[in-house]
Amino acid sequence: MGYADPEITGVHAAAYTVPTDRHSADGTLSWDATTIVVVRVAGGGDEGIGWTYGPPACAAVVRDQLAPAVSGRPVLDVSAALEAMVRAVRNAGRPGAVGYAISAVETALWDLKARLLGLPLYRLLGAMRDEVPLYGSGGLTSYDDAQLRRQLQGWVHEEGFGRVKIKIGESWGTRERRDLERVELARAVVGAEAELFVDANGAYSAKQAMRVARGLDAAGVRWLEEPVSSEDLSGLRRVREGVPMDVTAGEYGCTVAYFEHMCAAGAVDCPQIDVTRCGGVLEFLRVCAVAAAHGLDNSAHCAPYLHRHVAAAAPRLRHVEWFHDHVRIERRFFDGADAPQSGSLPLDPQRPGHGVELREADAEPYRVA
Repeated sequence: MGYADPEITGVHAAAYTVPTDRHSADGTLSWDATTIVVVRVAGGGDEGIGWTYGPPACAAVVRDQLAPAVSGRPVLDVSAALEAMVRAVRNAGRPGAVGYAISAVETALWDLKARLLGLPLYRLLGAMRDEVPLYGSGGLTSYDDAQLRRQLQGWVHEEGFGRVKIKIGESWGTRERRDLERVELARAVVGAEAELFVDANGAYSAKQAMRVARGLDAAGVRWLEEPVSSEDLSGLRRVREGVPMDVTAGEYGCTVAYFEHMCAAGAVDCPQIDVTRCGGVLEFLRVCAVAAAHGLDNSAHCAPYLHRHVAAAAPRLRHVEWFHDHVRIERRFFDGADAPQSGSLPLDPQRPGHGVELREADAEPYRVA
C-alpha cells in the first residue's frame, strides 16, 4: 500500500497586540505595545503553529496571498511551499512585513511536519545540541538606573546568565556620556565575569561609533550591535575594522542574498539571523551556511521559543537572544515555554514540533486582527 501524503488543508492567522510592562525605548525607536502574528497550518489531522513580530497587516498577507499559494500542497514539502510563497509575493515585495508573514507560515509548516512525524523539530532538522545558550537582552534606554540594575541582577545573579545586553545610542546617539554611564553601571552590576553586550540600534555614525567604542572597550564590552544602520554595510565594515569588540547586525535581513552581501562586505563578525523575518527555518539554516562559508559564527535574534529548535540544529551557533519583550509574550501565550536553566534553554525530546501550544484563552483578549 502506498504512502498517503497529507495535504495542507487550512492556513489561518491572527494578530495580538500586547502592551509593554512599561514605556519602552532604544536608541532610535519607542513603543508601548508589541504585536505578535500567530499562524496556524492544518493538514493530516493535525495543526502546526508559527509566529512573527510585525504589524497586524502580516495577517492579511497570510490570508490573501500566502494561504492560496500553499493550500493543497503536500505538508512534507516545506521547501516547495516556501518557493511558492516567494513567487506569490513578487509584486508585493518580500522585505519587511511580507517577508515576516512568509516566515510565520514557513515555521508553522515545519511545526506541522514534525508533529505528523512525531519528532521534536530539532531532531527532524538534525540536532547539534540539546540546549541553546542565551544572553539576557533588555536594558532599554527608557529604563532608569534602578530598573536597569534590577533586570541585570535578575539575569546574572538569580538566573545564572553569563551574557547580558543593554541598549545604547540614546536619542539617536545624542547622549554619548549617558550611554557610557549606563555601560559602566551595567559592568558594576554584573561583575567582571559576565560578558557585556551593547546594541545601538543604528543610532551612531561610523566615526561616532568608533569614538564611543573606546569607552565601551574600557568597560570590557565584547559585542557591539548595529553601531550604524544595518543597511550601511560599508559603515559597519569601517567600525568593525576600527574597534576591538565584535560587530554584529542582520536582524532585519529577509533574504539569503542580503546576508551574502553582508558577509562578503566584511561588515560583521557574527550575523544576527531572525527566523521570524528571514523566511523561516530553511532560510535560517541557509544563512548559517553562508556565514560558515565566510568563517563566521551566527546568533539568533529575539523570539527565543521559536528559535530554540532551529538554533539547536544550526552550525557555529553562538547564542540566542532572550529578549525581555518577546519573553513576556511567549511565556504568557504558550504552554511549553520552559524556564531557562543556568543561562541556557533546554529542549524536550518528548514534545513534537516546536514543543509549544497556544493558550487561546490567554491570547484572545489581545486579538486585533
